Amino acid sequence: MRMPLFRGTKQRMLLFVAGAVLSSLLFSACGGSTSILNTDGPVAESESFIFWVILAIAGVIFVGVEAMLIYSSWRFRERPGMPAPRQLHGNTTLEFAWTAAPAVVLLIVLVFTIRGLWQVAPENRPTTGKTEVVEAIGHQWWWEFYYPSYNITTADTLHVPVGETIQVKLYSNNVIHSFWIPALTGKTDVIPGHNNSRWFIADKAGVYEGLCAEFCGLQHANMRFNVVAEDSTSFDTWAISQQQAATAPTSGSMAAAGQKLFTAQCSTCHGIIGVDSKAFVDPSQACDNPNGTTKDPCYVGPNLTHFASRATQGNGSQQVGLIAGGVLENNLAQCTPGDPNLLQNCNVAKWLHDPQGIKPGNDMNIGALSTDDINKLVAYLKTLN
Repeated sequence: MRMPLFRGTKQRMLLFVAGAVLSSLLFSACGGSTSILNTDGPVAESESFIFWVILAIAGVIFVGVEAMLIYSSWRFRERPGMPAPRQLHGNTTLEFAWTAAPAVVLLIVLVFTIRGLWQVAPENRPTTGKTEVVEAIGHQWWWEFYYPSYNITTADTLHVPVGETIQVKLYSNNVIHSFWIPALTGKTDVIPGHNNSRWFIADKAGVYEGLCAEFCGLQHANMRFNVVAEDSTSFDTWAISQQQAATAPTSGSMAAAGQKLFTAQCSTCHGIIGVDSKAFVDPSQACDNPNGTTKDPCYVGPNLTHFASRATQGNGSQQVGLIAGGVLENNLAQCTPGDPNLLQNCNVAKWLHDPQGIKPGNDMNIGALSTDDINKLVAYLKTLN
C-alpha cells in the first residue's frame, strides 16, 4: 500500500509553529545593553565580528543542506513502478568531498577565531595614548574597583574615560567569577590565586551594564555592575572628588547620630575616609595577599566614603546607580528621613531593614535595626557625596 505523500502534515505544521515561536523568543533577547551585537568598543567589535562570521557560515550550510534535502525529497520521491535506486556506498569521490568540506569550513572558522583572540589578547592592548589601570575584585556578590593612579576605590560602578585604553586587573579571594561587559569586552575568568587581565576601550559616552558570567554561588545572577564612560574632563573631575575625605555632618543633627551608629555597628565591614579609615585600601593587596604583607583591613563590604555620589551615574546623568551588587537602585532622591513611608520608597532603607530577605546569603549581618536607627543611617548616607 502506497503511503500518502503528506502524511503527518499536522504534526509538521505544529513543529514549524513551535520552532518559529522559540526562534522569536531567542532573537528577542538579542538587544539591550547585555547583547554582544550592540558594541561600542574595538574589543567587543572584534568578538562580535567572529560571531557574525560563524553565523554566516552556519547559515549558508543550513540553507544549502535544507535546500538539497527538500529538492531530493521531491525529485527522487517514490513513484509506482520505479526501480530500486542506485546505491552509492563506497563512492570515494563523494566520501572525500563530504570529509574535506567540513574540514575546510572548520579551518576558516579557526583562522578567524585565532585572529580575534590575537586582537584582544592582553599583550596586544594599544601602546599609544593614555592607559588607565583599574583593579577589579570579585566579592560574593559584588564588584569592587580600585584605581592605583588615584588611590580611590568604589563599588558597583566602574568609571572610565572615553577613548582611553582601560586595563583591568582581575582578582578574587573567594570563588571563581567572570568579568564581562557585553558591549565593551568579552568574558574573562577571575580565579583565586591566578590573576588575570583584560583591556577595552569605550568609543562613546554612556552607561553600560556589566555582570558576572560564571556561577559563583546563590546570588550569582545578582552580581551586576555599571560602567560609566565619560569624557576625560568629567572623569578627572569625578576621580579628584573621590579622593576627598567624607564631609562631617552637622553636630547634633540626625546625620551626626547616624555617623555614631555607623561607627558602632558598621565600621567593621565598611570603611569611610575620615571616620574609620585614613586612606583607601588597595583590595588586591589587602584581600588577595596570601603572604599577609599588608596590615590594611580587607573590608567585607564596599567603601562608603562617597556613597551618595553613586546615586546618579555620569556627569549630570539621570540614570540611577546600583547598590547591593545590582539588586536595587540607589534611589537616594526618594529617601527622606522621617518619612513614614521610608521603607516603601527608599531602597537603602529596605536594604538596611532586611538585607537577607533582599539578597539571601550575602555578608551583610547587621542585625535588627529599629526604624529610628534606619532613619539615622539614611540621613548620614545622604551626606556622603
